[in-house]
Amino acid sequence: MDDRYDDEHSDEDERFAHDEGRFDDDDRLTKAQALFQQAYEVQVTGHYERAIRLYKRSIAIYPTAEAYTFLGWTYSFQGRLDEAIEECHRAILVDPDFGNPYNDIGVYLMQRGAYDEALPWLEKAKQAPRYEPKHFPYINSGRIYLAKGEWLKALKEFEAAIEIMPDDPGARSALAELRSRLN
Repeated sequence: MDDRYDDEHSDEDERFAHDEGRFDDDDRLTKAQALFQQAYEVQVTGHYERAIRLYKRSIAIYPTAEAYTFLGWTYSFQGRLDEAIEECHRAILVDPDFGNPYNDIGVYLMQRGAYDEALPWLEKAKQAPRYEPKHFPYINSGRIYLAKGEWLKALKEFEAAIEIMPDDPGARSALAELRSRLN
């Protein structure tokens, strides 16, 4: 059954009680990480509403930038970009060094066609001390510059992505396609 939009509660969702007073920070973090992992596994199967519940439970036990970011990512699969962006802002408040939410905000704005608004977020992702895969904001910036018809800027971004991750097929393909246009 596809429960992407099913709001019913699953018994399996109740695996961990979150009586926070009973656990120290290490226990809370361990339980939150287990819920995060469970949420991710459910998310990749397309069961978005269940994944959302699990991410929220993880956050309630021990808020992490990763959980907020992945909650936002799940909302984005449902087209709920405002909520996705809100969760990314929460992630940044928890850990401003974590680069993924900056990139994700840039992508969500790019999906809306708000290219000029997206670029500063992608620049912040590039500068983030803790971010993998580091080449994504360069690819995304390159895509924006392509859409804007700024081919030389796009070329620079794709080349930077390849420098960081030489074997990325998406970056290599985008660079090859752009070079063929420029010749």
